[in-house]
Amino acid sequence: MINLKNVTLRRGTKVLLDQTSVTLNPGEKVGLVGRNGAGKSTLFALFNGTLNEDGGDFDMPKAWRMGQVAQNMPETDQPASEFVLEGDTRLAELRQRLVAAEASGDGMEMAHVYTDLADAGDHDALPRAEALILGLGFRVDELNNPVNSFSGGWRMRLQLARALMCPSDILLLDEPTNHLDLDALVWLEAWLQRYAGTMIVISHDREFLDAVTNVTLHIDHAKLTRYGSNYSGFEILRAQQMELQQASFAKQQDKIAHLQKFINRFKAQASKAKQAQSRVKALDRMEKVAPLLADAEFTFGFKEPNNLPNPMLAISEASFGYLVDGEPKTIVQGVSKSVLAGQRIGILGANGQGKSTLVKTIARTMPQLTGTLTEGKGLNIGYFAQQELDVLHPQDNPLEHMIRLAKELGPNSGEPSREQDLRNYLGTFNFSGDMVKQAVGTMSGGEKARLVLAMIVWQRPNLLLLDEPTNHLDLATREALSMALNEFEGTVMLVSHDRALLRAVCDEFWMVGRGKVEPFDGDLDDYQKYLLEESKRLREAAKNSARDAVATAVAETPSANIASVPSSPASALPAANAATAAPPSTSATQPGTGLSSAEQRKLEAQKRQQLAAQTRPLKRELEQNELRMASIEAEKTRLEALLTTPVSPAEMADAGRRLKALADEVTGLEERWLELTSLLEEATSATV
Repeated sequence: MINLKNVTLRRGTKVLLDQTSVTLNPGEKVGLVGRNGAGKSTLFALFNGTLNEDGGDFDMPKAWRMGQVAQNMPETDQPASEFVLEGDTRLAELRQRLVAAEASGDGMEMAHVYTDLADAGDHDALPRAEALILGLGFRVDELNNPVNSFSGGWRMRLQLARALMCPSDILLLDEPTNHLDLDALVWLEAWLQRYAGTMIVISHDREFLDAVTNVTLHIDHAKLTRYGSNYSGFEILRAQQMELQQASFAKQQDKIAHLQKFINRFKAQASKAKQAQSRVKALDRMEKVAPLLADAEFTFGFKEPNNLPNPMLAISEASFGYLVDGEPKTIVQGVSKSVLAGQRIGILGANGQGKSTLVKTIARTMPQLTGTLTEGKGLNIGYFAQQELDVLHPQDNPLEHMIRLAKELGPNSGEPSREQDLRNYLGTFNFSGDMVKQAVGTMSGGEKARLVLAMIVWQRPNLLLLDEPTNHLDLATREALSMALNEFEGTVMLVSHDRALLRAVCDEFWMVGRGKVEPFDGDLDDYQKYLLEESKRLREAAKNSARDAVATAVAETPSANIASVPSSPASALPAANAATAAPPSTSATQPGTGLSSAEQRKLEAQKRQQLAAQTRPLKRELEQNELRMASIEAEKTRLEALLTTPVSPAEMADAGRRLKALADEVTGLEERWLELTSLLEEATSATV
């Protein structure tokens, strides 16, 4: 388990944790929450060993293997699959040992390494790595693309896949959803729900936290408080705790006032001096209940638009995309839509299908390829770009951004443009004091996002185009944004993977995919079911396609080369357990064939050889499968016997995790065993 006892943590002179204690048990899924700057990332640095405690005691099992997402942007020409596969550090180490053993000719070491490789899952490591990559939204044809060929967000997805590939006892995830769309987010939730180790995750996505955590650690006023529930449960428990604390404080203040009144009244009277003195001592001994110091919530609102054209926008037979070397690359086509005043539209679809292209085209940052976009008279667009720096200047400060915006809009904007007015306005978005003079390039992602929101609100838009506005916002700011959007009188078009925001704001959805923009008839729960069904359909299609490709290759391969057909489990060909030939005829030729008996026997012998070559890989895998299941049963028996004897808590936890892992492996082996035997039976019946 993880123990913090009276731990103090500092960043420079600032105390982030002050003599705080907490215990985390093996296998718990923990959500680490708190306001930006409260110390969440600093606590992660303590967990991963890059920072030591300034006071108190921190203890975590030294034998635990740790998985975490590297924060550096990978710069390598490695294929994506190879890059993610290297995340399995155990496998990489064993492969290096095998190379060394082969070089030295050490047969005994080679035998040991081969056994360890089998235990480490070497036989299916590449398919597992590819499954992680595909689950996070990549296409099949991108599996072997160089890492450097992807944009920054996609490279960070590869870093996440690499962390998930690493066999670990504890997994640290710091904002893992920031670069994901809703499709990949749903997949990641399902993966993390199956993770057997201890997990600690920092996230500002409440639905994600609810789905993957069962414990919440809250950092507040330099203290850590543990709640035995997910985020929604934590909110309820914390509200109750705050209410009780305030009630206890008020009750104690009444008692103190009563004692103090008695002391003031009777301290000068000799007959009551003793009683007054006892009450003074009672006041000194009383453990004071702290007053409730709740942080002020951040709120803001959109101003009433100057006008509301209806329709806001009319799109007719339009194609959206971009130019590649001067040639148009169409992403979606045949779009005919109207955007009306007051609509709340959520835009759904996988990454790369055209959501951002659609929004950018409406925002006038990209031209449509064909068709027409007709804007309503007086249309005023407020655009939040997915990459904030698309509209921000890193070297300038917030005040300079606002002064530039005021000059661009001119006196007709109807907004005050004096420097002090702009300072006051920025203060309402928590840019106070020296922050208005701080270069944007040195700000956090959340501060940049708040500045973009401030600039949008100041423009009094009547159409809001928001492309992933919550990526760097904390939970309090997300809640403020949700409230402001609900009170906004204009039209909203929202792209977001934050389901809580989509549920709160949108009352209809557009689906962008397969080159089209169509209405989605359902809510987010229906969309999540659709994603799971679509994922299953694509897996089945890929499986059938691979099987058809192998069958075609076998049909086109000469009999002499039949043994060279790939024999991996994913591409194994259905074959018979044994070839059964009919007794040879006693006639000189076989009826209907024109072949002599000798030629017929030779042909049948060739068929048996071909079938044996086709069957051999399946038989070999089936034998290995059965041997592995026997080995697992022996290991399970040993571990179950161990749990009946007195052992340390650490040994008990390790045995429990191992039993869980073995049970999961047996499930996979049994499914593969059934598949193999089915393939062999099908081949047998096909050749009878």
